[in-house]
Amino acid sequence: MGKLVVLKIIDGSFDHGFTAMLQIGHEGERPFVETTGKLPPLPEMPLYYSRWQDTYWRLDSRYRISAKKGQNPNVSLTEDCNNAAQMLKARFNAWLLADEFRPLREKWLERLSPDEDIRVILQTEDSQLRQMPWHLLDFLERYAKAEFALSALNTDAPPQPRSPNKAHVNILSVIGNSDGIDTQADQALLTSLPKAKVSTLLEPDRRHLTDELWREPWDILFFAGHSSSHGDRQSGKIFLNKTDSLTISELKYALRKSVENGLQLAIFNSCDGLGLARELADLRIPQIIVMREPVPDRVAQEFLKYFLGEYAKGTPLYLAVREARERLQGLEHQFPCATWLPLICQHPAVMPPTWHDFIQPEPEPEPKPDPFSIRRTLTIALVSSLAVASVVCGLRAWGVLQPLEFAAFDQMTRLRPEEAPDPRLFVVTIDDEDVRSQQQTENLQGSSISDRNLARLLNLINAHQPAVIGLDVHRDEKASSQYPQLIAQLRDNPNLITICKAGYDKANPYGIAPPPEIPPQSFRVGFSDFVMDSDEVVRRHLLAMSPESLGESRCQFPTAFNVELALRYLQPYLDINQTGFAREWDENLKLRLTQQPQNLPTVPHGYWGGGAKPKTDNWQPYEVLFSRLRSRQGVYQGLSGDAYGTQILLNYRATRQPNHVAVSRPLRWFLSQEKPPAAEELKNLIQGRIVLIGVTARDRDVFKTPYGTELDQRVPGVFLHAHKLSQILSAVLDGRPLLWMWSPWVDLVWIGGWALTGGCLAWMLCSRKTRRSVVPQMALAIGLSTGVVYGICGGVLVVLGGWIPFVPAALALGATSTGVAILLTRQPVQSLDLIYSR
Repeated sequence: MGKLVVLKIIDGSFDHGFTAMLQIGHEGERPFVETTGKLPPLPEMPLYYSRWQDTYWRLDSRYRISAKKGQNPNVSLTEDCNNAAQMLKARFNAWLLADEFRPLREKWLERLSPDEDIRVILQTEDSQLRQMPWHLLDFLERYAKAEFALSALNTDAPPQPRSPNKAHVNILSVIGNSDGIDTQADQALLTSLPKAKVSTLLEPDRRHLTDELWREPWDILFFAGHSSSHGDRQSGKIFLNKTDSLTISELKYALRKSVENGLQLAIFNSCDGLGLARELADLRIPQIIVMREPVPDRVAQEFLKYFLGEYAKGTPLYLAVREARERLQGLEHQFPCATWLPLICQHPAVMPPTWHDFIQPEPEPEPKPDPFSIRRTLTIALVSSLAVASVVCGLRAWGVLQPLEFAAFDQMTRLRPEEAPDPRLFVVTIDDEDVRSQQQTENLQGSSISDRNLARLLNLINAHQPAVIGLDVHRDEKASSQYPQLIAQLRDNPNLITICKAGYDKANPYGIAPPPEIPPQSFRVGFSDFVMDSDEVVRRHLLAMSPESLGESRCQFPTAFNVELALRYLQPYLDINQTGFAREWDENLKLRLTQQPQNLPTVPHGYWGGGAKPKTDNWQPYEVLFSRLRSRQGVYQGLSGDAYGTQILLNYRATRQPNHVAVSRPLRWFLSQEKPPAAEELKNLIQGRIVLIGVTARDRDVFKTPYGTELDQRVPGVFLHAHKLSQILSAVLDGRPLLWMWSPWVDLVWIGGWALTGGCLAWMLCSRKTRRSVVPQMALAIGLSTGVVYGICGGVLVVLGGWIPFVPAALALGATSTGVAILLTRQPVQSLDLIYSR
């Protein structure tokens, strides 16, 4: 991408100095560098220019009047002109080396590379500054692809360029008064241009020229003939024929209409064009090329030849002008300062067009018919779909796609609408501050809560009639005999459920025993173990373990802690002997409710994988089935069920944060001596609820979840138990969907269906489109189709609780469509229209 440099001379004069601003940016973008500086006063600078101008105008070959054959220029005048030019150049560069201008010069050298394409635009309203030879700057010589242009400081917005809709460049060539000028060479150069339609007006009158400008849209306006500038070069006129001359203001409406119709470039290959350029710029003509002083006829012809030759080849406008201007150096022995004459005047907001921008690209020819039939292309699509589906399913079976599927599921999980905390639960947390304060006053003996504080807490909670108490704190040693009330609570309280750790993992093979005060066979202990996926994220809910899997563990209780709490809470609603039955299942957990729970207005909604009966006017008993994960089911292709117990997917409660699954208070809030909690508040928090007591210290018992894996995003185990407990209660009492996955055969059909969809998309697009148009069409089709797959998977997860394979389906879709497109575009495919016409 090229660079655009804008040097703005904001105000000032040579007598008082100028204020300057430099802007540097990429083409078509806002400038990324902007700095200001000063140019010091130099009253004599206009005198240097006038001295050079006087010597130049006294040369013999001016106003495009050819020297006679064999005539040599006046040697004395040529030397005077060259000396004046060198003096002007030296003084001009010395002026730009001033300290006040140094910030701009250094920023230029710092931010611009010599090998970059650079357009430099000087914006100023000062007519004397516009005449200066800016192309002779010393530090510009190192930039071979840079060229200067002039622009007004205050410009109106340019008209929007029209899209090309023609196969040629429209050029209006106006040949004015040709006395002493060889304009036939100009006409020959224009007519020889490739893909150009040239309309020539030879010495027209004013009405004829105006009519042509209004008649049709022109891309380029060309004028050759005599012209001049007036009024300190603020205006100019052209000589149409031997009797008529015309100012630009007298062509204002015709030229404005031509600009609206798409005029992009005006070339005035005539003398003294700065005044013309100033008036043409006011009419918002985007690009103008003029000669700054009288131009010899030979110089004008050679410049036009060099410029059009480069420009028609596709060279950018600025580079074409620079190359043509520099090639005039070969004529400077006869025509001094010829390289000074060509000048671009540019609207700063317009990107100069190339020659090819004027022309509408030719459409590619339709492919020729050949014997490649519909049946053959369709066979390629079907076979490719089957092959890709097989490969994707194979990769999935080997677990290659599992990390991607986990990431997609976690992202969709976080998109679910927010749910309120479970009103049936209340959590007592033991955080870092609680542990630190106890360490100062209590003997913790490696625990997180002392016997004295635990006894006080349990007495306080029991006094407000909780439904169940869950103690998620490991206590494998006997309580101190100093606290008989604590021993009695652990031994005799039927609503107190405690934990042990099975320790089926290698890090802790023998686990942690339950509190020794709990009587055996009391159904008041559950294991606290979690199962984690390969990325250590908890996405599954372990309900129970078989006795064989417990082995020699110190924890010989096969039911999960959260399941024991749920069964105790649901006991008033369950079928007779349900509690005992629930601990003897071998595969699935089935809960049958025979009494209507309070605040349950209707039978729960039916859901896939649950067992709820349809809604009826009267409440009826119903069953909720918690189906265990099977081997090769969904993303868990390597799951060996018996080794990991009975487990289901964990449907987290979608609260604002995972720790907000239930209302919670820290331990110090209960035991505070200064501000003890009010009895009414305790009653509202505890009565009839399941109260969980657990550790939330940052360095203990924290787990990764779909809601975050960083250390500060991990969830304490007590809140994970709360999510699992809420899942069971919400499924039974509220009809909240359990998460489910399809059987392997249904997954196979789903993945194969999207592979087939991708193959059919590629087949249809490649059969009807050219090779070049297939790529964007296929990219759009794949993107939209992948979005549809994502929408279906996300919608089913949010509304119905189904974990449908997104990554395998999207991979099958993209791989099949891409593969089929490559196969079909590498062969001469006959379009369907041609096949159908047979």
